[in-house]
Amino acid sequence: MSQENIYREISAAIVELNKEKAIQMANKAIDERMNILDVIENGFAEGIRRVGELWDEGEFFLPELMMGAKIMQECLELLMPHLERGVERKTLGKVVIATIEGDIHSIGKTIVATMLRAYGFEVFDIGADVPVDKIIDTAIEKNADVIGISALLTTTMIGQKKVIEVLKEKGIADKFKVILGGAPITGEWVKECCADGYAGNAVEAVNLVKSLLSK
Repeated sequence: MSQENIYREISAAIVELNKEKAIQMANKAIDERMNILDVIENGFAEGIRRVGELWDEGEFFLPELMMGAKIMQECLELLMPHLERGVERKTLGKVVIATIEGDIHSIGKTIVATMLRAYGFEVFDIGADVPVDKIIDTAIEKNADVIGISALLTTTMIGQKKVIEVLKEKGIADKFKVILGGAPITGEWVKECCADGYAGNAVEAVNLVKSLLSK
């Protein structure tokens, strides 16, 4: 089977949400010592991008998007240890992403992180219930371009604003683009926080980050 056919099979497994097949193909790529970076880029990332497009077109719904992201994540966990050390993956930018302290919701954030990776961004997902200082320290340490902060509860939204306030206090607010996410977030809240934008879903988040970093 040609490499192109293998990539197509991998992509199809992700789009068809066929976890067993996707994992089988990931193991096949490892066993056959294929170029893992190419396998990720041309197979798995291609598949999850198509899942995102189908979601955008109304063909897929949130459960399918979540399932696709979960399968992709499991396959990446298998593949990443076999990625040759020293291989430089071209990146469109670095994104630190987290759910704010006091909020343990992480599914939406994880989907956004997976989609951003699929589109060529280097993503540092530091989890849920993350304190403001840890988000900022990680962004500085990783030399991030974008900080993404999720809040699913109205009671934790204030933490998003706090991140931007602390960045200003430290005199480094202009070093990062800050985007917000989560069900209760509105355009008015983004303005009040002086954030750079917000996204209602993973596809919008990818487009937002792309547009912010292309300016």
